[in-house]
Amino acid sequence: MEKAVILCDGYFGQSTGKTANGLVRYSKRYEIAGVIDHTKAGRDAGDVLDGKPNGVPIVANLKEAIERCQPETLIIGVATFGGYIPKEFRPVIREAIEHRLNVVAGLHEFLNDDPEFVKLAEAHGARLVDVRKPRPIRESKQFSDLARKLPCLRIPVLGTDGAIGKRTTALLLTDALNAAGVPAAFVATGQTGLLQGSAYGVPLDSIKADFMVGELESEVVRAYDETRARVIVVEGQGSISHPAYVCGTRAIIMASMPSAILMMHAPARKTRSFRRDIVAWPMPTVDEEIEWLQFYTRRIGGGKVVGIGINHENMTRDEVEAVVGTFEQKYGIPTADPLWHGCGKFVAAIQRMT
Repeated sequence: MEKAVILCDGYFGQSTGKTANGLVRYSKRYEIAGVIDHTKAGRDAGDVLDGKPNGVPIVANLKEAIERCQPETLIIGVATFGGYIPKEFRPVIREAIEHRLNVVAGLHEFLNDDPEFVKLAEAHGARLVDVRKPRPIRESKQFSDLARKLPCLRIPVLGTDGAIGKRTTALLLTDALNAAGVPAAFVATGQTGLLQGSAYGVPLDSIKADFMVGELESEVVRAYDETRARVIVVEGQGSISHPAYVCGTRAIIMASMPSAILMMHAPARKTRSFRRDIVAWPMPTVDEEIEWLQFYTRRIGGGKVVGIGINHENMTRDEVEAVVGTFEQKYGIPTADPLWHGCGKFVAAIQRMT
């Protein structure tokens, strides 16, 4: 694996830094050697995220990252509004290229479309990698109603908001299923999952609407064809009820034709994570989100919500345990915090379906 450092200056541990957060927690494609964030320099990245040191240092700048971590690659670790490269990151990217580091990004603004970066990379022998770039239109696929006919369970991990733990939970669930002897495969739908090394997936929000469902459907089918998994776990995007995400969740539902849905929720979150500085849009209730999701799944003969994952942000252990008890009593389905409790309850529920 390439040794990489992540540029997440000022954002690590926050929702905008979710790409860096995800890579620090889980990466099969890169060896994560450090995180650049001067606001948290000197700390351990695992300790900042989850209260558990993992040996990944947070450093103040690229110079320190090169000296301490000796990386081959710099990864842009933010998911910005609109997918723009932050202006304050440009000098660091230039410096990285001048030090012959490859630069990898998962933003809508492509490194390879930037004349300055392209010229520098050619001069210094560095590679620029844009993981969010979709396939050319002539190679893209349209909906073919293939997933519904697969002899395996398809379980998307959806949620009540963006940046709420859908991808992390999907990865943990996939690993937990495999550990329990239930062959499972993960299909990514965003830049972080692809950066983490998923063998299957597409950058869903970069694909033209005509091809979103077909492109993702083809990856779900490919995942089954190549692995013969009994369960295909699909990463969710946004939220079906969120006004800022038009197509993501519905495209995932139509592409996967769910056998069941695992839904993430952050009980202490009051407003949507998206653009809180502009719009304080209230969070939905669990009942409202389930109603939205099952409005669509009923019409395609799809599955119901069979589990609720808790995101513990701004909550104590006792508060989480209380919510778990309340939800299990109210909805009659397993509820757990995937990071604190693991995915055992969800695995057991899925095993009963296989």
